[in-house]
Amino acid sequence: MSNGTNGFHEAVDGLHITNGDTAERSSSEDERNKKKKMNRKNSSPMMPAFMVSAPGKVIVFGEHAVVYGKAAIAASINLRSYLLVTHLSKSKRTVTMQFPDIDLVHTWNIDDLPWNEFQKPGKKKYYYDLVTELDEELLDAMDPHLASISPGMPEAQRKIHKNSARSFLYLFLSLGSKKSPGCIYTLRSTIPIGAGVGSSASIAVCLAAAMLLQIRTLSGPHPDQPPDEARTQVERINKWAFVAEMCIHGNPSGVDNTVSTHGKAVVYQRLDYNKPPSVTPLWDFPELPLLLVDTKVPKSTAAEVAKVKELRDAHGDLVGSILDGIDKITRSAESLIDEEYFDSDEPESLRRMGQLMNINHGLLSALGVSHPRLERVRELVDHEGLGWTKLTGAGGGGCSISLMRPDAPREKILKLERQLEKEGYKKFRTTLGGDGVGVLWPAVLKNGLDEDEEGGMEIDLEKFLNAPGNDGVEKLVGVSGGLDGAEREGWKFWRVES
Repeated sequence: MSNGTNGFHEAVDGLHITNGDTAERSSSEDERNKKKKMNRKNSSPMMPAFMVSAPGKVIVFGEHAVVYGKAAIAASINLRSYLLVTHLSKSKRTVTMQFPDIDLVHTWNIDDLPWNEFQKPGKKKYYYDLVTELDEELLDAMDPHLASISPGMPEAQRKIHKNSARSFLYLFLSLGSKKSPGCIYTLRSTIPIGAGVGSSASIAVCLAAAMLLQIRTLSGPHPDQPPDEARTQVERINKWAFVAEMCIHGNPSGVDNTVSTHGKAVVYQRLDYNKPPSVTPLWDFPELPLLLVDTKVPKSTAAEVAKVKELRDAHGDLVGSILDGIDKITRSAESLIDEEYFDSDEPESLRRMGQLMNINHGLLSALGVSHPRLERVRELVDHEGLGWTKLTGAGGGGCSISLMRPDAPREKILKLERQLEKEGYKKFRTTLGGDGVGVLWPAVLKNGLDEDEEGGMEIDLEKFLNAPGNDGVEKLVGVSGGLDGAEREGWKFWRVES
């Protein structure tokens, strides 16, 4: 391209009048140049950096029974994952995933990935497809591209990294194409990892939403979006998040990704894995402040699910009765919430809810999925009359949730917190029932400060990577990180209300 000075002189030269041949030739050249410009494709501008966020979750009732077609109640919590997507120039044909919370960084050359296998007739999936099982041939085609993931890491950590990379690549190859732009996907999470509170599902929802946005198959979110339209977008995200979860967990129930996508609380039931699950939003689910306690004992959802399956295979009728009992507890809790006189601030309502939590925990213990560290939390909370505790998630470690008595003496609460810290637990004060998946497009936040007048604060990659710990991430990009904990201007959510 000419610089401005040369362009000026060329234009002046074109005004010089010589003989007719030269004038005609100049006219013909001008016409040809004009046609070239008309036929030239406009270069598409680089997509702006944007963010996606999705919450963690706790299963309040129905763990393990949900795998066998029973109902479960799950609710979102105000701990979230945040995914920043930054686009590279056209000449850079690489895709990078970096999850610093688990020390994972890996880059692939886009052109070297197994696109041919994923694009074959009968193999190719589209954004509107329902994928209920992974394709083994496609998984095999990805294996060579996972072989170099974190080679120097201990085997246990390398397995986590490879599962994460497999989940990422399966979505990228299914939803993208060989023409996909070079990108960096950077994830930070404030959710305890491997603790049964939906960290992997939250990440899966972020990735699914981001990739669907990149191929322009989502509309919204915006405040005036009709509920039916919003529901379609949410279900599209949820379907692909479930695919990502299958890459990690094998046979997940789907409840984690569903509540992380929808937010609030849901009654979830999947009777037939060839059909979408039944999801009933509980819009009146009370915002209950819970004490979430991480035992710091790593657990495997797949291992705990397999343990229950083995027990069920050996004692079908007995374990079937336990699973039926868990289902009845879930339905009783749903009925309790729907009662006209249920009041989350009223001690009797909380007592009835807490009793159901205790019974649910007892049946889960009978299935062999509790752990001494979980029982110790119950000893410190329930036996001291401070609240009602149960495990949440797959069990075998992970986290507990405690519904606390509002009239518990403050000195006893402080003593509990000191004891938990002394014994190596990590506690989180959480709130149930917040928003689901949200989008910040472009990655610019308004915080109620003077910088808002200049368009707000742009979230760049360096700032995001260097935010110190959970508190730093929440302060920088958190959904509720505005003044006095208010929701920040910029984040938007698909709110599917009845």
